[in-house]
Amino acid sequence: MHSNNPMLSRFGDAARATAAGSRADVMTIPGTATKAFILLMVLGFSAGLVWQQVAAGRVELVTPAVMIGGIGGFIVAMVTVFKPHLAPWTAPIYASLEGLLLGAISAMFNAAYKGVPQQAVLLTIGVAAGVFLLYHSRVVRATPGFRRMLMSAMLGIVLFYVGSMILSFFGVQVSYFTSNGPLSIAINLFIVGVAAFSLVLDFDMIEQGARSGAPKAMEWYSAFSLMITLVWLYLELLRLLSRFQGNNRS
Repeated sequence: MHSNNPMLSRFGDAARATAAGSRADVMTIPGTATKAFILLMVLGFSAGLVWQQVAAGRVELVTPAVMIGGIGGFIVAMVTVFKPHLAPWTAPIYASLEGLLLGAISAMFNAAYKGVPQQAVLLTIGVAAGVFLLYHSRVVRATPGFRRMLMSAMLGIVLFYVGSMILSFFGVQVSYFTSNGPLSIAINLFIVGVAAFSLVLDFDMIEQGARSGAPKAMEWYSAFSLMITLVWLYLELLRLLSRFQGNNRS
């Protein structure tokens, strides 16, 4: 198996390196869906704890939650990417850490733009369901051309974010992150679209893994990868909705 999905690039290597054994020990689509649901519940529980504490007035928890969740989550994610067979243990840890980060970020957005996080959650579910239906009905397929186009867009987005971060070290602020203007909204919409269609690569890889009899541990790894895409989509929708609400206020 081969994929251009950056979070599933080691999937095929792990599958070839691990003996599948009996049919009970191989990856299935229902099994992966169950693992994804578990991870999202862990993330939601962790995020909910932070949200409730911040809503109760403990705003001093925001910075520690962002730092621990962001840095810790990044480290655990890298371990999972390079050691996919550890996903049954590392994926739940990553989900809990990511929950701390999202809970803090969502609480901050809710303080500035009331109700936006809840809208972003519902819209993320709706967009993901829509993309799944398009994929399931074969309206959208993970063809080589589709992969190349999507990967090029994702690389451009990564370079844009990294470049913006480097410029910020020198006191140069990219207006995209502070502006609610038409150009910023257009860029945000483009990034949302790329994040949404990245789900196609996740769905395709899950289907390929189940069809080829990949090891059972790959259910956790695939669920972990799917969760990362959903989190990315949620954060971009959160930013987009806050821009719309910001414009409505002016």
